[in-house]
Amino acid sequence: MAANASPDRRIAWLSRGGGALLRALGATWRFRAINDAPFRALRAAKQPFIFILWHGQLLPLLFRHRREGVAVLISEHGDGEIIARIAMGLGYQTVRGSSSRGAARALLGLARAVEEGHDLAITPDGPRGPAKSFAPGALVVAQRTGVPVVAATASVTSAWRLNSWDGFIIPRPFARITVSYSDPIYVRAKDAREAASDAEVERARRLMIAAEEQAHG
Repeated sequence: MAANASPDRRIAWLSRGGGALLRALGATWRFRAINDAPFRALRAAKQPFIFILWHGQLLPLLFRHRREGVAVLISEHGDGEIIARIAMGLGYQTVRGSSSRGAARALLGLARAVEEGHDLAITPDGPRGPAKSFAPGALVVAQRTGVPVVAATASVTSAWRLNSWDGFIIPRPFARITVSYSDPIYVRAKDAREAASDAEVERARRLMIAAEEQAHG
């Protein structure tokens, strides 16, 4: 790519290249699911829900749930546009924003996606971490829309890990990936302030930890 390429051309080039690489790698991955029946029952009942997942495990989970019409929250920070374009190429809806930028717009976009029947995917430790911390935004969305939350975590047998705040995982060719899901939970809160309480955040964080331990078996 030319050194003087415009930012828009750089984004387009990286999006196409990243998407092609992900599809090529993903075609070699072998997935195993643990406890996926509860969220599939929600789908059969046409009940939208929110996947919560760690930012560092985003790549294998994006590939696993491609072309399912999930709406994923992607930040407006850094290379969010590249990730958004790759996600759209995999059949995702995208909502832009985060708790630190565009939060009100993101909340409206997520609520609209639920009204349209889409499941959501939110990384509670994104876009800046710390890794596996839990910002309450997903719980606020769950409280306001009345939909349940499902933790999704991934364990990979062989992967490259980026030297980034989240230790971003890129599974190697032919890696075996175990994806573990929690049972759905509803946020026990009367309003957004209660949804963001330490008790609700800790309950959701423990849900993530339990799903992750299950994935590692």
